[in-house]
Amino acid sequence: MKNKLRNFFFVFGVVAVVIMVFTFDVSPQQIATDLKRAGYYLPLVLLLWVVIYFFNASAWHVILSSDKKSPIPFHKLYKFTITGFALNYVTPGGLMGGEPYRIMEATPYVGVDKASSSVILYVMMHIFSHFLFWMSSVFLFLFYYPVSKATAIILAFMLLFCFLFILLFWQGYKKGFVVFLTRIGCKIPYLKKYVSHFSKKYSENLEKIDSQIALLHRQEKRSFYGALFLEYTARIISCVEVWLILHILTHQVSFFDCILIVSFSSFFANLLFFLPMQVGGREGGFALAVHGLSLSGAYGVYTALITRVRELVWIVIGLILMRIGNIKKNTK
Repeated sequence: MKNKLRNFFFVFGVVAVVIMVFTFDVSPQQIATDLKRAGYYLPLVLLLWVVIYFFNASAWHVILSSDKKSPIPFHKLYKFTITGFALNYVTPGGLMGGEPYRIMEATPYVGVDKASSSVILYVMMHIFSHFLFWMSSVFLFLFYYPVSKATAIILAFMLLFCFLFILLFWQGYKKGFVVFLTRIGCKIPYLKKYVSHFSKKYSENLEKIDSQIALLHRQEKRSFYGALFLEYTARIISCVEVWLILHILTHQVSFFDCILIVSFSSFFANLLFFLPMQVGGREGGFALAVHGLSLSGAYGVYTALITRVRELVWIVIGLILMRIGNIKKNTK
């Protein structure tokens, strides 16, 4: 990646972090009190994400290695993964910052087509694992808890929502996703002019990317399901974070409860995907999730606060990693 582009991503991230810190809706005194209360659990939460990012990077590595050994060293993929997620955290709409960054960093190693297809495939796998996680959590809730009429409506909505998107993604894996999205973009007012021009100019490249996406599902099923398994496992491991945080407050919450809390809160937060770091949505989701499990809403607010502090720390780490260990390489 050119240094000018890398500097742009870096400055964008720094500005976003500064804005988030100064718009935190909790007083510095309260944050300090809550962090002191967390004690050694906070470092454990931070270290947990070393493992989660390892699974995320491994899934991308499996996709890149589907036809041959990945030309990108794993430690580089790990670095790009952390920084990519850091940019996604600070970008309204989520996948607007981290994914272009990953493509640009991977391009010197594998070329723009392979870099684009691998990143798009990884993003699809990452999102697909979320839908599977949410759907499996619905069945977990039905198995462990009684269901009221209101809860049944919410669970039915989640199931239907996940099922429809799983079908959509499955078709995308079989036939490709990029051309399909550009066709939709060509029908959206104000965007269709630009999308139509882009799709005509790069039609050959877009079709090549789609063919590489479909190839993984059609011929490299072991890599496909391996990457999906790694991403789904990362979702389950992330629930340990909530278990650790709630363990500070109570010992009466099981790991299955934490899976449900993470599932329902992330589902609610992702419905508000246009907010940076899902501001408000994350806190509301946590509060609703713990209330639905007959826990104090304060538990959800506290959990959301510690989680947001963890995100800020890893955003800073991701931005620092963007500035170090960059080796100049000729673009293919």
